Formats: sequence, structure tokens, C-alpha cells
Amino acid sequence: MQDTMVKEAVLKGGEFLVKDAQISDTFIPEEMNEEQLMVRNMLRDFLTREILPNADKIENQEDNIAATLLEKLAELGLLGSHMPEAYGGLEMDTNVNTIICDTLGPSGAFTVSYAVQTGIGMLPILYFGNEQQKTEYLSKLISGELKAAYCLTEPSSGSDALAAKTRADLSADGKHYILNGQKMWISNAGFADLLIVFAQIGGDKFTGFIVDAHAEGVTRGAEEKKLGIKGSSTRQLFFENVKVPVENVLGEVGKGHLIAFNALNTGRFKLCALSLGGAKESVTTAIQYANERIQFKVPIANFGAIKHKLAEQAIRLFAGESALYFVSNLMEEKKKALDEEGASFGDAKLKAAEEYAIECAILKVVGSEVLDYVVDETLQIHGGMGYSEEGTAARAYRDSRINRIYEGTNEINRLLTVDMLLRRAMKGKFDLVGPAWAVQKELASMPGFEQPTGAYGKEVKALKDFKKAILMVAGAAAKMQMDGQLNLKEEQEIVMNVADMMIDLLQAEATLLRVQKLSKMEAKHPQEVYDAILRVFLTDMTARMNKNGTDALVSFAEGDLLRTMLMGLNRFTKYQPTNVKADRRLIAGRMIEANEYCF
Repeated sequence: MQDTMVKEAVLKGGEFLVKDAQISDTFIPEEMNEEQLMVRNMLRDFLTREILPNADKIENQEDNIAATLLEKLAELGLLGSHMPEAYGGLEMDTNVNTIICDTLGPSGAFTVSYAVQTGIGMLPILYFGNEQQKTEYLSKLISGELKAAYCLTEPSSGSDALAAKTRADLSADGKHYILNGQKMWISNAGFADLLIVFAQIGGDKFTGFIVDAHAEGVTRGAEEKKLGIKGSSTRQLFFENVKVPVENVLGEVGKGHLIAFNALNTGRFKLCALSLGGAKESVTTAIQYANERIQFKVPIANFGAIKHKLAEQAIRLFAGESALYFVSNLMEEKKKALDEEGASFGDAKLKAAEEYAIECAILKVVGSEVLDYVVDETLQIHGGMGYSEEGTAARAYRDSRINRIYEGTNEINRLLTVDMLLRRAMKGKFDLVGPAWAVQKELASMPGFEQPTGAYGKEVKALKDFKKAILMVAGAAAKMQMDGQLNLKEEQEIVMNVADMMIDLLQAEATLLRVQKLSKMEAKHPQEVYDAILRVFLTDMTARMNKNGTDALVSFAEGDLLRTMLMGLNRFTKYQPTNVKADRRLIAGRMIEANEYCF
């Protein structure tokens, strides 16, 4: 009975907005068990031995290095760590697989080759393939015998993926589909053996196919000349009367959108893990340079402006990582529950990722924007040397920029975050109306201020109030839409304001849970350091929440309604003033002393 109660308490997708998460809901990197540490150390060794020494080879795509590295990872079993044993996989849990991506983050452009192979290259077959397709293809992808690419984007269809024009027509004998069209920005295209291709059957049935990349009629364009991730093979692919056996239809005819969108949930999650792993390496690069660079007879790490940058890098990274592992654990708990209900391995993974699609969209934004901030400040700390290609700062800066574009642009992911939240609520997945209405009643009555009590009482209260602020803004906008006074599809700025508030909230709650958990265990640093990270994040978040809420409210409300809600917003976006300068110096000091990112 007790186990059942615990499982029922695990948050549903999007429910973090209306319910308080429990410490038991999260996993934190500081509590890795022996198996998880072993996997991480094995990957660190692989990174040090095989990837980092070959950085220039990867950058220049020499000796088919990306394909070779994939094969070497396969020898360690790590292309199939998330795959069923029946096809040669290791069936490691979600948290272990998150650790794998996190640890491989410093691999630069190779992270793209790895993510495509293990994510959007394999998962569509695991999720939607029939048994024959899984048996034939998954084992070869896991062993590295086959390399995969995912072919969705076209010159005229990017964010609007369903507008694809690539066409498939059934042959006269009914044995093949004849594929004609063009795909662009295809990662791994230069060395892929197997392609997941989306096309319109008969011009109007969006469908997925498994295509032999070496089939007659498949041609590859030249390598794209890109701003960054130069070490990732990116080409156009052309299909001219390519014969695809009918048994290579993936999933159901006309249901290709299910494959495309569900593969992206996990892709977004993995992108966050890889981005944050890369950000850790970049912070270390910044710290080590700041300790070595002497100006005015002292290391520049001594200067307050540099300490501010280093601390802010660490704070954003710590908060993003906390959210990543929080969601990782929710997905693992959901997968376990589905396993117990008798779901297949693939279905359990698919439905767990689908359940937390909102969180995956948020994490994609968080990971890519944290990495962008970190590499930018690392370059700035290097000064003129950062602009030189002699070091790693410039390459990391260039490589980072793509992450805000692919797997759905960050603008699309922000819009999806709110759209999926409202859709889930309308379908009865969880109660959004009740909590939103409770906030409206509280605004009308304006009760006295609740005095926080206990350890982290002020932080717990601040989070509860932040949730009320979001519910108030989103609820008012949704009501005006229901009343016909507002069309949120045409008011993207308002939706993005709400999304940014949700993005901050998920990170804040996960960071609080992590800090609370650390306070109950023997941690690497004094608790005051973790408390400082939490305080600064909440302090800065308070200002952002108020700004986003205000911008949204004045966009659609006026008169007494606006005044009342602005009063409520000010009430719900309060947090104790804190000496952020002292806290940042404390955080930076730990890293400067360690000469690396050490959280």
C-alpha cells in the first residue's frame, strides 16, 4: 500500500505547475550509485582517450572519424544502453542514460553524430517498428554495423514539418513505394547506411519509411559549410524514383506525425543533457584561464567582474542540471509503472517521454540557452585569446549556436510548452482550472501574508507564490480566449511570457529539491555554497517573473482587472533580498580554488 501511495504521488507531465514536488521525486548527480559511477567513469575515460585527442580530426571530418568513434562506443555497448536486450541492448535505466549523455557533452560536434544514431535514428524503429523491422535493423544500429540519419526537414518545411513535399507512390505491382523528393540539413548524411525518411503517400498521407541509404536513386549533396558543428556531417539528400519495399513502411500509413513528434521528445531531452555536459567543460576552461591570466600583477580570477561571470555560469548550469535529473527521474518512475502494467519495453519508453513532453520542451530551451550563455562568457573571459582559433573557446562558441535551432527552435518549444499544458488540462490529464480559480478567489479576498516556517521555508513559500503568479496570468489569458476576447494563437508574445515563467519555475523547484536533499547528506561542499546558488537563482528569477507577468498582463487586460492582477502579481513575486555579490563570490571562490567546475 505504501509503495502504491508513493507511485501515485509522482507528478504527471505539466503538473509541477499545480502541485508541489517531493524530494523523493528527484534524482541528483551527487547520489550516483556504484553502477552509475562506473558508467560515468568509463565514458570519461573514452572521452579522454578517444574523443578529445581527435578534436581536430573530428572538426575536419578526417578518416571517417565520427563513424569510427560510433563503432568504438558500440564495442563498449553504449550505443544500445537504452535498448532492449533482445536486440543487443543493455536496458539501462533513464538516469544512467542521462548520465551517459551528460558525460559525453564535451565531445563537441561528435555529440550530434551520437545523438542522431542513438536517438532519432533508433527510437522511431523501437517505438513504431514491427518485430521484423526491430530484429533486422535495431541490432545492427546497436552494434554500429549500420549508421543512421533522420530525414524530416525540407527546403520548404522546417518548423512546419507536415508541409513536406517529398512524395511516395505505390508501384503498379504493389511491392514498392516510389520515393521522390529532397531533404536538407540531414545530420550523419555523409556516412549513413539507413535513413528514416518522411514522405507524403499519394501527396497527402504523411508517412515514415526505413530507406537503404545506398539504394539506387539516393544521392548525397556536398557537405554544408556551417557556422559551427563542422565535425558533424550535414548534407542534402535527393531521392529520385527510389524503390522502397512496402514492408519498410514505419508505423501506419498517414501516421508519420506520431513518429516525428514522439521521437523529438526524447531528442529534446538528450539535447539538454549533452548541452549541459558541454557547458561544464566550458566553465572549467574559463576558470583555468582566469587563474592563469595575469593582469595588474594578479590572476584575473581575483577580480569581482570575473567572479560574477564564473558564478553566474555555475548557477545557471546547476539549476539546469537539477531540472534535467528531476525530469529524468520522473520519466524513469513512469517507465517503471508502465513496465509493471505489462507495457512492452518500447511502449514504456515512448509513453514515459510522451507524458513529460512539456518538460522535455522546457529542458531543450534550458540546455541550449545555458550552454549559449556559458560559452559566450567563457570567450569573454578569454578576451582576445577567446576570439582566436588556437584555443577551444571559439569552437565551443560556434558549436553551441545550433542548439537553439534544431529539435524545434526555442521559439517553437516555448509555444509548445503552453499549448501542450492547456491541451493536457482540457483533456483532463490534471486539474488546471481548480488551482487557477483558487488563485482568482485569493486575489479577491487578499488574505494576510503567510509567514514561512522551517528550513527553506522562505524558498518553499516563494515557489508556491510563483506558481500562483503563473496560474493567474495564464488563467486570465485562457479565460479571455474562451470568452472570445483573445486569440492566443495570434498573441505569441503572451504565450512566450508564460512559457518563460514556467521555464524558471521548473528549474527553481528542481534546484530547491536538490539543495534540500544535499542538506541531508554528506556533500562535496559546505551547505552554505548550495544555499547561495539557490538564493541567487531565486532572487534573479523573482525579477524575471514579475517582468514576464507584467508584460503579459498589460497586453490583454485593462482598467480595474489589470490593476487587481498587477497587485496580485507583485504579491506573488516576492523573495527576501539577498546579498548576491557575496553569494556569487562564495560560489566562484570554490571553483577558483578547485580550478574547475566542481558542482
